[in-house]
Amino acid sequence: MLTGSLPISTSIAPGLDLLLEARHFHFNKNMLSGPIPAKLFSSNMKLRHMNLALNKLTGTLPDLTQMTKLNYLDLSNNSFEPSAAPTWFSTLSTLTALVMENGSLQGSIPHELFSFPQLQQVKLRNNQFSETLDMGVPEKISPQLKLVDLQNNNISFVKFGSKYHKSLILVGNPVCNDSINSLDTYCMKNQQQPKPYSPSLADCESTSCPLDQNCNPQTCECAYPYKATLSVGGSLLSELPNATVFKFLENSLSMNQSLLPGSIYIQGARFNGDDYLEVQLAFFPSTRKYFNRSEIQRIGFFMITQEYRRLPSFPQQLETYFFIADTYAFSAKGGGRTSIGTHVIIGIAFTCAILVLGLLGVGIYAVRQKKRAEKAIEFSTPFASWKSSGNDSSGAAPQLKGARRLSYVELRKCTNNFAERNEIGSGSYGKVYRGLLTDGLVVAIKRAQQGSTQRLLEFKTEIELLSRVHHKNLVGLVGFCFERGEQMLIYEFMPNGTIRDSLSGKSGVYLDWNKRLSIALGSATGLAYLHEHANPPIIHRDVKSTNILLDENLTAKVADFGLSKLVSDALNGNISTQVKGTMGYLDPEYYQTQQLTEKSDVYSFGVFMLELLTSKRPIEKGKYIVHRVRTTMNKDEEVHYGLWDMIDSSIRDTKNLIGFGQFLEITMQCIENSPEDRPTMSEVVKALETILQNDRVTSSTSDLKASRGASRGASKHPYNDPKHKMDVSSNDTFGYSSAYTVSTRVEPK
Repeated sequence: MLTGSLPISTSIAPGLDLLLEARHFHFNKNMLSGPIPAKLFSSNMKLRHMNLALNKLTGTLPDLTQMTKLNYLDLSNNSFEPSAAPTWFSTLSTLTALVMENGSLQGSIPHELFSFPQLQQVKLRNNQFSETLDMGVPEKISPQLKLVDLQNNNISFVKFGSKYHKSLILVGNPVCNDSINSLDTYCMKNQQQPKPYSPSLADCESTSCPLDQNCNPQTCECAYPYKATLSVGGSLLSELPNATVFKFLENSLSMNQSLLPGSIYIQGARFNGDDYLEVQLAFFPSTRKYFNRSEIQRIGFFMITQEYRRLPSFPQQLETYFFIADTYAFSAKGGGRTSIGTHVIIGIAFTCAILVLGLLGVGIYAVRQKKRAEKAIEFSTPFASWKSSGNDSSGAAPQLKGARRLSYVELRKCTNNFAERNEIGSGSYGKVYRGLLTDGLVVAIKRAQQGSTQRLLEFKTEIELLSRVHHKNLVGLVGFCFERGEQMLIYEFMPNGTIRDSLSGKSGVYLDWNKRLSIALGSATGLAYLHEHANPPIIHRDVKSTNILLDENLTAKVADFGLSKLVSDALNGNISTQVKGTMGYLDPEYYQTQQLTEKSDVYSFGVFMLELLTSKRPIEKGKYIVHRVRTTMNKDEEVHYGLWDMIDSSIRDTKNLIGFGQFLEITMQCIENSPEDRPTMSEVVKALETILQNDRVTSSTSDLKASRGASRGASKHPYNDPKHKMDVSSNDTFGYSSAYTVSTRVEPK
């Protein structure tokens, strides 16, 4: 129980006002007192949820005008001074829920409040609002608004242009004392509550279970279920989710936990007194009457870490707060006591004697093989024997900056023995698995396939390179494993998948025009860092939409640069004879020089920018996107430059495609045939930053174009030839996969 006033920073101590990155302030149900400091809030805060209900706060209501990102606000049941509705009632258009019960509010409610586009709930019961309730023009009332609770105020008249069809509660107001027929529904309490959802046991009526067991509705057999309570925020829910949603969620959880369909049941879903939705969960074992400890641990981790929220069936309007599991009494399992006969005792004794002799033999064998075992361990875990030194020999320990060494046993455990259901991608390097480390960190584990392991010096160099490169737009290396003949790299996990997944609709992430601009800028920034700020500089060699990932905040991060070429190596003539890029992204000069440079990355990035515009693959149905855009583009057509049919339909109807012309201009410069005519990645970054900073598209030629030469190369790209129609549109390489090798020979379909 918290007491005292809300702390703000002073010369000797920090305060809540310094938590600029905090998203939630949940201090409800405490004994906080005193006024809310005006210094607590600023425009730099990213606060989304604020709940200060049920405290002893006094003084005037805080000025929240600057909190333009606030979604949910609850200041109910405090002791604020009587006042009119604050001005921010009319300006905080990002609100989805406003709760201020017993808030000593007077006067009228501004009608602008009800027109906030995302508003879902307004709960202002037990105040002193009087006069007329004017919700504004019915057509402007938020279509998301499901509940307006104004019980026990002094409202004497309601102004409507047409009847409001959602929940409006006016019980306890003077307007209900002599209500006209049109207000009858608003003057009645919603007495009828939805029937709690529970699984049907109609088919198991004949089953009778002991007190410590329950009937599994799927098999009608008695078992020991793992029970828990799941509490989710109910403040934005005006009704219980329907039975179909709960049933779908049951089946999805069962499949994810490798249980039989119907082995997880949701029971007794209802709201508690704090407007939280409480759900009773029962997990039933699939093949036995009880779970073992590892199964309980796996289910518990899955629920506690809220991994179920990533399931497509989980209702996204529910915000999880608590998962409280009942104690699973393992000692109670196994049935009652049984008698043991003499012959059984003799058998057990004989078996024990055999085991003792066997253990003695194993011990003698282990002693004899001690030296051989130590050598085998040393061979299988070479990193453990590396000693730090200043030389560059392969025997020296890798010079790591932040990456840690993880054991094979730990990685095998966190991936369920590298189970197929944990596999999230594959490439020429090997397979990629999703894992949960013991500290709760979710990671992507790239495991080299057997037979393709690198030499020790190469692997050490690669780890040193990845651990040295740190940037917000690069997928970070968490650690590595090199033992038992295994080579594995552990990266941070990107929950929203690849850009290709988003553009194809596979991930369910919608990318509007502004978000695509931000993704282009973020990925360009990451590549510019590799080219110009890494030491030594790095050429990516496989820039594509499946190698650019999105984190939980939809921030673009470049992946798969670990197998890239150091610029210093390329300058020393160390040139690969294999194609390291991907068909459709390779620049024209590669087919002549067999060498990839920084300008090769620029060309590939230009193809990626065309993907952002069109959502099409570089080669689709035998047609090359660069050739199509070049032949279709018409600069005399001011708005879409003749590319209306090629632009992704989800963005081309946007009223103001800010910077479209400039974006297209930069893209066309990146895909120039001659490397000398292409910009550097840092120049691309500056141009994209200019677009995002401008409020509208200018008609003048970009500074970037003016800074480059007017010459054009004559290199012919093999895809420009209409005879070459290679259909590789089915390729869907996962974003964590390595650059894969293809033949350098281009053959017509």
